[in-house]
Amino acid sequence: MRTCTFHAKRDYEGYLCSLLLPAESRSSAFALRAFNVELAQAGFKPHLQVKDSVSEKTIGLMRIQFWKKTVDDIYCDNPPHQPVAIELWKAVRRHNLTKRWLMKIIDEREKNLDDKPYRNIQELEDYGIKDLHADHAASHIGKAQGIVTCLRATPYHGSRRRVFLPMDVCVLHGVSQEDFLRKSQDKNVRDVVYDVASQAHLHLKHARSFHKSVPVKAFPAFLQTVALEDYLKKIQKVDFDIFHPSLQQKNALLPLSLYIQSWRKRY
Repeated sequence: MRTCTFHAKRDYEGYLCSLLLPAESRSSAFALRAFNVELAQAGFKPHLQVKDSVSEKTIGLMRIQFWKKTVDDIYCDNPPHQPVAIELWKAVRRHNLTKRWLMKIIDEREKNLDDKPYRNIQELEDYGIKDLHADHAASHIGKAQGIVTCLRATPYHGSRRRVFLPMDVCVLHGVSQEDFLRKSQDKNVRDVVYDVASQAHLHLKHARSFHKSVPVKAFPAFLQTVALEDYLKKIQKVDFDIFHPSLQQKNALLPLSLYIQSWRKRY
């Protein structure tokens, strides 16, 4: 399936997690993840958010408008001849996904086209939970994922002279945007990264505290925690130097770790 290949290239960790879902849900999960990747990217550039990869906000808005019309067409059983759209249409029919839910995902992505840093950690957490409406565990995982995504993208953002880390945390440690732009390794810069990463870790801890109350069949959907924890451990090992080259490398053992957690019925 073409969306599967696209998904693997653009969202490798999400792709690995989707492989461990039940067979009846797997293709729909690929479609939904590919839909999210389409919204988060422009020009098919890997690992970039819409607001980071478009040269003008207008181009990003055009992409958003395309997907709004596409969702309208999907619910009229007339999807455009575009691989992700066709697979999304199949997922909608197979699982009775609501139009309101898909439109909300698009609307929230549109709000994030503005090229502004997050004012505080709360704004950053809210960005991570836009399309998660399950239970408390899912919401905490969504917040952790939003924070980790922001951390991982910081070197790229810096290369384009942009910083999206929460301003209140930076002010607390006396760190300016320029410190990140020049890739400073000063302790106060690493303290900012430590505080932000610690918040992600706290959300993972909260998510796992619901382990006994979450239905076992829902665990595969929460396996993203394994990839998130992997990044948080790596950044701790380099003493929260967010620009360390090792943080940009894939963990060859991640597929095995995911399989083991799936086999153990844990997330």
